Amino acid sequence: MSGKVVRVKSWEEFKQLIIKHNPQGIAYNIEQGVPARNLTGLRLILPTEGIQYVFIDTAAKDRLRKTGIPLHRDKRDNLFIRDEDIINFVKSKLKRKDLKFYSYWTI
Repeated sequence: MSGKVVRVKSWEEFKQLIIKHNPQGIAYNIEQGVPARNLTGLRLILPTEGIQYVFIDTAAKDRLRKTGIPLHRDKRDNLFIRDEDIINFVKSKLKRKDLKFYSYWTI
């Protein structure tokens, strides 16, 4: 599949695109940096015909900067995001319980 990638800067704009395109699902990637203590982020992807819309959110203290999704700390004080926090946040903001989520990893 070829097409263009459009970076969406705000959560509100990304939310409106989801409403407009009414997809069955969206993809997401929890991005851990090295060290994860300081570099945790979220990438949400809305694939549509010919365009992939991408929204990126990064950590700021104990939550994600744009969405406010809370971060958690493990035993070694590393920050992390729980999959269920992402899914619950998006579903509650869109009021769509039927939306599917597809997690993916990159190397």
